[in-house]
Amino acid sequence: MRIEGETGFVLHVRPWRETSLLVEVLSAGHGRLGLVARGVQSPKRQVLRAALQPLQHIRFDAVLAGELAQLRAAEALDAAPQLAGEALLAAFYLNELVLRLAPRQDPLPELDAAYARTRERLRVAEPLAWTLRRFERDLLEALGVGFELHCDGDGEPIDPAARYRLDPEHGPRRLLSDRGQAERKAAATGRALLALAADQRPDAADLASLRLPLRAVLAHHLGARGLKSWEMAAALSRLAPRS
Repeated sequence: MRIEGETGFVLHVRPWRETSLLVEVLSAGHGRLGLVARGVQSPKRQVLRAALQPLQHIRFDAVLAGELAQLRAAEALDAAPQLAGEALLAAFYLNELVLRLAPRQDPLPELDAAYARTRERLRVAEPLAWTLRRFERDLLEALGVGFELHCDGDGEPIDPAARYRLDPEHGPRRLLSDRGQAERKAAATGRALLALAADQRPDAADLASLRLPLRAVLAHHLGARGLKSWEMAAALSRLAPRS
């Protein structure tokens, strides 16, 4: 099948054989695609190689046959965000999530739109934690495994003053008041869930409460193998100077 004038975002690039690259993209009309870019290591194909960088928005032509497509042409549609430090790690996390969870050749227009919004938020340096929590929410929704955040799994309205764990199959489950401190610390506040549902940034403490519950949901869908970006973030945290 010929693919012409398709747009997409480059997720990952790695060498393939001696002179080629294997490029993973999230495309608008075909979902996640693996593209074989032949001969791009030669000096004459420097412009094409420059377009095939992670986070780059491209337009491309390819021929799809089986699992992979043969890339015929590609051009950059803009300049990829220039990121460093925590923002660069956040972009790596974003791409790794899509690579691991988005099925091949399954169009997901909601995910494509969410990725575009998040890429722009990284470009303009919006607060990272809120940017990532919104993308995690939108990713789960686009994959069809999200859940309501304004009510719990039993249909009861979320109590702003309560805490909730996120059950991947059931949705928010309210914690009992006598739960241990560790379990409560790993649960989201009701205020945070309502803010995420309304796409309104909560205060710092409530926002922080969303990280571990959403990670637990993602880990459930990822299976036994976690993310390299989680390992990198943990290693950097251990290396950070103590005040």
